[in-house]
Amino acid sequence: MSEAGPHILVVDDAREIREPLVKYLQKNAYRATGAESAAAARKHLRTHAFDLIVLDVMMPGEDGLSFCRTLRETNPIPVLFLTARSEDVDRILGIELGADDYMVKPFNPRELIARIGAILKRVNAMPPKREPSAGRIKFDRWTLDLVRHELSDETGIGVPLSNGEYRLLCALIERPNLTLTREQLLDLTQGRDATAFDRAVDNAIVRLRRKIEQDPSAPKIIRTVYGGGYVFAAEPVAA
Repeated sequence: MSEAGPHILVVDDAREIREPLVKYLQKNAYRATGAESAAAARKHLRTHAFDLIVLDVMMPGEDGLSFCRTLRETNPIPVLFLTARSEDVDRILGIELGADDYMVKPFNPRELIARIGAILKRVNAMPPKREPSAGRIKFDRWTLDLVRHELSDETGIGVPLSNGEYRLLCALIERPNLTLTREQLLDLTQGRDATAFDRAVDNAIVRLRRKIEQDPSAPKIIRTVYGGGYVFAAEPVAA
């Protein structure tokens, strides 16, 4: 076990899966802690810092999907789902809720280690995030309420944002003046998955520009870096 390795929280109600997986992670240079339920996981999250959560979907009481949904409201920690459910709709729902990857039981522990490493590598490669200093951020003529997830202009008129548009805008605001590739934006907003594709980012940028740019055909807030990605060119400040 590596005392300096990334700390993984394994959440699974099945003891025969949870405990061997914790030991396997510890033998592979990770720190690992087990939790038998969503409630137990929350207790661990209040007292320890984790780098990634391996999360079972089907658990008694609060299931993994519900836990991930509430977790994503306040915590960007990467999540890898482990589940016996292999239907596409369940996999897609997990990704939409903010999971970074999805594995179906039974699984190969070596593949799990590889996927955990890939997720952590992507996360660590992200440009540094500027932490917001207040519950509201102003940029250009807009104010974004980070608590209510609401966007309003200088007159106070609100502009509706979908969950995807809100996550995309936050990802850009948190990294102003830095070029973010389409792959990085996919990682930051919905996790990397085989069904995700770069064109989805372009379409989301188009929709967001229609809402915040005075002239979407000549954007000044979200600019395109040809061959590179997108950059948030406005300067966000605490409101």
